[in-house]
Amino acid sequence: MSTEMTKTAPQAERASESTRGVAVYRPPVDIFDTGEGVKMLLEMPGVGRDDVEIDLERRVLTIRGRGHVTSPEGYRRVYAEYGEGDYERVFTLSEDIDEAAIRAEMNNGVLTLTLPRAEAAKPKRIEVKAG
Repeated sequence: MSTEMTKTAPQAERASESTRGVAVYRPPVDIFDTGEGVKMLLEMPGVGRDDVEIDLERRVLTIRGRGHVTSPEGYRRVYAEYGEGDYERVFTLSEDIDEAAIRAEMNNGVLTLTLPRAEAAKPKRIEVKAG
């Protein structure tokens, strides 16, 4: 590989371009059913806690992250595993999710969303009585 070549191989699917002139990627997401609700993990390298915006309107959950790339001083990048840019993902939530109890945590470029199931949507066991 020539040191004159700069190559980028994004992990996340490129969706569009933002108004600030950078690419917007769809971050990869893992979604788990925890029994008590849903847990989502979104990978957004270069995004800090203060750079995440999460909106919920009419059961539509929109997640945006503004990426920041830091390069070590005195080096010139010749290869990158992910593209520089922002992130955006949109999900439609079922009525089973308790919207008021959603929690979000950002740690090392991974956003974890906890979406608890609403009490009315949780399975209930019906006791059978002897008659």
